[in-house]
Amino acid sequence: MSLADRVGAALASVIDPEIRRPITELDMVESVAVSDAGQASVAIRLTIVGCPAADRIERDVRTAVAAVPGVTGVELAVGVMSPEQRQALTERLRGGRARTMPFGPDSLTRVYAVTSGKGGVGKSTLTANLAVALAARGLRVGLVDADVHGFSIPGILGLSGARPTRVGEMILPPVAFDVKVVSIGMFLDPERGQGPSSAVAWRGPMLHRTIQQFLTDVYFGDLDVLLLDLPPGTGDIAISVGQLLPNAEVIVVTTPQLAAAEVAVRSGALAGQTGQSVYGVIENMSGELFGSGGGQRVADELGAPLLGAVPLSVPLRVGGDEGSPIVVSAPGDPAAAVIGKIADGMAHRPRNLAGRSLGIAPRPSR
Repeated sequence: MSLADRVGAALASVIDPEIRRPITELDMVESVAVSDAGQASVAIRLTIVGCPAADRIERDVRTAVAAVPGVTGVELAVGVMSPEQRQALTERLRGGRARTMPFGPDSLTRVYAVTSGKGGVGKSTLTANLAVALAARGLRVGLVDADVHGFSIPGILGLSGARPTRVGEMILPPVAFDVKVVSIGMFLDPERGQGPSSAVAWRGPMLHRTIQQFLTDVYFGDLDVLLLDLPPGTGDIAISVGQLLPNAEVIVVTTPQLAAAEVAVRSGALAGQTGQSVYGVIENMSGELFGSGGGQRVADELGAPLLGAVPLSVPLRVGGDEGSPIVVSAPGDPAAAVIGKIADGMAHRPRNLAGRSLGIAPRPSR
């Protein structure tokens, strides 16, 4: 193998941090040449002008090439893909398929819709921590902040101010703690006075189109698990998710109090009306202050297991405020231990084959 070939092979170790694929597979390497003196000249193409991952890609390319034995220096030229090259890239990433929603009944991805009967029960904090815990266990995880009116996932995961990258008609989601995340909060325009405290005053049809676009236009790649943080209650978004993802399994979050448990049952009951199933119930803020038993009551009413009772935890709250999930920042905390145990159960489930054709047929008897 020539030195130029070895340099080309080394570039396969450089991963685009947004798409999570080697740059050699994404047609981002334009040319590789090495002089007799060992000077390597590499030309790469970024996906778009102003690519937010540009500095990291350039640094990783220089590091990978310089590490090849025999290379004495690195000269790097950086360009940008043409519109035709970007279109070819999006088609390649979609596998040649048209723009479709990739998480339907034929998908191998496990889809969990996390809901609650009322706000303030810690649903978003638990969803974010479950996503991070699953990613830490080696799963490929995506998270959709479907709580359009009350979005909070970006702040919980330290992504306040993060913006998705657009490559043609495809949207690349920001990544935090190895979780790919999309939220309406990432599309608000600060130059127009929009920010984390802005109100999103949308009604049914607009909400439905937004969730549909998140599931269709955002490129998550091949996921093991997709989590959706739903708004509390049984409103438009919960119904839309039921229509778009009838294969999703619902996780109901409640606190121990009777009032919270009663309304949580209603949010779980909606799953049956849309064809979804309830995977389980999580009781949050369990302990002396708020009591216990509400989660088990909801589970009994819905005929589903109680996945765990997460104790009231100051580090859990602090981690959400600071953008550092407790499963990372304080894994020894009792709340983190319960969340980790729930994630263990989810991580050990096989990818979803229910209702999927395997493309095989029995051999005819002779």
